[in-house]
Amino acid sequence: MDIDEIVRLLRKQHGQPERRPCLDPLSELIATILSQNTSDLNSGRAFEWLIATFRTWELVADAHVDEIVAAIAGGGLSRVKAPRIKAILGRIREERDSFDLSFLGGMPLEEARVWLESLPGVGPKTAACVLLFSLGRPALPVDTHVYRIARRLGLLGDRVSVEVAHRVLQAMVPAESIYEFHMNMVKHGRKVCRSRRPLCSGCGLIEDCTYGKTAVREAGG
Repeated sequence: MDIDEIVRLLRKQHGQPERRPCLDPLSELIATILSQNTSDLNSGRAFEWLIATFRTWELVADAHVDEIVAAIAGGGLSRVKAPRIKAILGRIREERDSFDLSFLGGMPLEEARVWLESLPGVGPKTAACVLLFSLGRPALPVDTHVYRIARRLGLLGDRVSVEVAHRVLQAMVPAESIYEFHMNMVKHGRKVCRSRRPLCSGCGLIEDCTYGKTAVREAGG
């Protein structure tokens, strides 16, 4: 299926996504780390608790990891995320002598991506989230919804990993459509093209989706 057509059909079904209020790049990075494998509600609360507890990133960086664990305990996987956050802040301060990541906005996109992915525990999705949401750069985060739908539509082969999918889909989607594509693919994955029991009969993409047509046919629709 043509990417422009996918963008058009998703817009028809879900509307034009509005740009959300953006955080500064470091806050977006930490918020994204906290969002991993948990709900938006819980990760949002954990971020608020972290900020309320320490006030500055300098204080978070200097805190004992157990203090960070306590601050984000309600967000899920705190004993995994706390040392990761501390390690990231330590690396940034060591390399930049600052916690200001706005310089990434002026770097070539691929260089900015590589720099972010050099940080401890930062993969392509997290890097892309920082670049797209905080800095407005055309970097495409491939989360579980984007990955699932892209595979069902045949945009990705069965053996393409999530990591490789970032490069493949990034090359497919026009820069000006990346934000809309990502946001509406996520919305579509949550509401329609779910992992289990997808609502294929109500999908605006079904005419060009072999997976969906097969599912409807097997269901007798």
